[in-house]
Amino acid sequence: MASTPPQALFAASTPKAPPTEMANAIRALAMDAVQAANSGHPGAPMGMAEIAVALWGRHLRHNPADTAWADRDRFVLSNGHGSMLLYSLLHLSGYELSMDELRNFRQLHSKTAGHPEAGITPGVETTTGPLGQGLTNAVGMALAEKLLAAEFNRPGHTVVDHRTYVFLGDGCLMEGISHEASALAGAWKLGKLIAFYDDNGISIDGKVAPWFVDDTPKRFEAYGWQVIGPIDGHDVSAVDAAITQAKRSAETPTLIVCKTSIGKGSPNRAGTAKAHGEALGAEEIALTRAAINWHHAPFVIPAEVYAAWDAKAAGAERQAAWEAAFASYKAAHPELAVAFERRMAGTLPENFAQVAVDAAIDAHTKAETMATRKASQVALEAFTAALPELLGGSADLTGSNLTNTKSTPPLRFDAAGAVVKDEQGRGGRHINYGVREFGMAAVMNGIALHGGLIPYGGTFLTFSDYSRNAIRMAALMKQRVIHVFTHDSIGLGEDGPTHQSVEHAASLRLIPNLDVWRPADTAETTVAWTRALLNTSKPTALLLSRQNLPYLPKAGLDEISRGAYVLAEPSEVGLKKKAQAVILASGSEAHLALHAQAELAKLGIAVRVVSVPSTTTFDRQDSAYKSSVLPAGVPRIAVEAGVTDGWWKYGCAAVVGLDTYGESAPAPALFKHFGFTAQNVADTVRKVLGA
Repeated sequence: MASTPPQALFAASTPKAPPTEMANAIRALAMDAVQAANSGHPGAPMGMAEIAVALWGRHLRHNPADTAWADRDRFVLSNGHGSMLLYSLLHLSGYELSMDELRNFRQLHSKTAGHPEAGITPGVETTTGPLGQGLTNAVGMALAEKLLAAEFNRPGHTVVDHRTYVFLGDGCLMEGISHEASALAGAWKLGKLIAFYDDNGISIDGKVAPWFVDDTPKRFEAYGWQVIGPIDGHDVSAVDAAITQAKRSAETPTLIVCKTSIGKGSPNRAGTAKAHGEALGAEEIALTRAAINWHHAPFVIPAEVYAAWDAKAAGAERQAAWEAAFASYKAAHPELAVAFERRMAGTLPENFAQVAVDAAIDAHTKAETMATRKASQVALEAFTAALPELLGGSADLTGSNLTNTKSTPPLRFDAAGAVVKDEQGRGGRHINYGVREFGMAAVMNGIALHGGLIPYGGTFLTFSDYSRNAIRMAALMKQRVIHVFTHDSIGLGEDGPTHQSVEHAASLRLIPNLDVWRPADTAETTVAWTRALLNTSKPTALLLSRQNLPYLPKAGLDEISRGAYVLAEPSEVGLKKKAQAVILASGSEAHLALHAQAELAKLGIAVRVVSVPSTTTFDRQDSAYKSSVLPAGVPRIAVEAGVTDGWWKYGCAAVVGLDTYGESAPAPALFKHFGFTAQNVADTVRKVLGA
């Protein structure tokens, strides 16, 4: 029999396999793929097979033919090591994921990577693997659904109405981020979030009882969740009934606790850590096939099993019904419908370019001295007014990060779980995440993945360490997520080295596909925000100062967007000769470079000053532009109040930086103490030139 039956086999006359056979198909595919790769995790797919039958076979609203259907249910496999569970479900239900891809599990260039990857495998909503983040992404997705429903649904026209389902395991719950995310989900009353806890009591090191003694049901009840169970996770009817009960909850998210046996069906590995993360072996697979009465060759699925799993017809029917409802909505509310379609497509309004230009011109015209964190808020005032999809927030530092604007009232929910609207009928658009930096970052990833909203959130730059893995995941998934990191250097002063960022800018610049901007004034900050909003396939980190910075004189604004540009030539300080050296500087150190240029001019030394607000952006420019900014053969000296390592790649002869931790003192004293003075920069240039 062919491994992938033709569509004719799914005719109405084809008998459909019972739930037991549907579950065993998952078990067989999981153990066969892991065995073929000699790598992977068969235990979770085998143990959660019946849970998957109940959800995917009886409740999940999706259309395998259209992975971008706006009102589909979202499904997240937070315990992403069990990826063969998801790949099996996608293949069996009709997504464009062939049996050949399952055979190539974990192989180069296959669509079945070791952990699910969004944008690679059709039907995968988010990249999972770092435990706990999938659950947190799901919280973000459920929040996005709730906010969009409140904004766009109208009486008689419900166009946003779907659920978010998430599978998770012990590891997800042990990770601290699960606390951050689950507490937020309860506070936000996300009634359409339903999580399934695979309570099998096993992790890589064995039985978790010695080190995981949480009373998980009570823990989630304390968060404000509805908890169902424990139930028998191998009883499809019991899981089905639990889902039906969970769907009745409008005010609270639901955790369904499913007692399962990891590696279910394997005579010698079930219920043991040996089933968790290694192939069962040919002999054990043969025994398992006999034990579950699965008498088919590897990667062979009977037609009746395909028929039972096939979701294409039902999915097409559901989507067609939604599209008809949306057409009616569009006739009744044409402007809302157009806005919804635009936002779900991820495109900005047609007038965005003019909004951005106006904001930049305004910053250029006013030429104000202010902290770049304040300049960020000024830019946000313009952008949040023009872009209703901008959803802001802060990890308990709103007054310091300045992420709130007049257009973004605080997000609040009433006792029934509805979004509270202000006197102008606006729902909240600024989130108080509490002291939950990692949770905030991963929730923002889920919001971005859902579509319809552009999330940004703030904290101090030094706390980017807490957020780092979620930032990395956003970069890996190519999501438009904007991180506002204020208090970017020793310039924050008296809080001392625990809060003073030294290595963080350099560290963030190392993350592939993350744009990092450290602007020097109001104009650079506005351009940085513009670029962040235009970056549809990468996240952005904005590193902003606490202290006031002067406006830097410049002839135009266009070159800022290229990441580095010539800020001042020798002629601008009275010298009519070519530059003998180039000073590169970012952020608060750009004005310092200008002062050093002026000091050197008094000695007849000609220096070009280059402002480098974004090394990551500048590095992508063509060689001609790079050479025009950093001419060959001219010595280069970099200045930044942080570690020096990242600047040597520009061929610098010297770097004025900070390769130690800071101190607790007023900012002016610290800059002087650590050598960030015009005189020290000038002396460094003279030393390089031997002058």
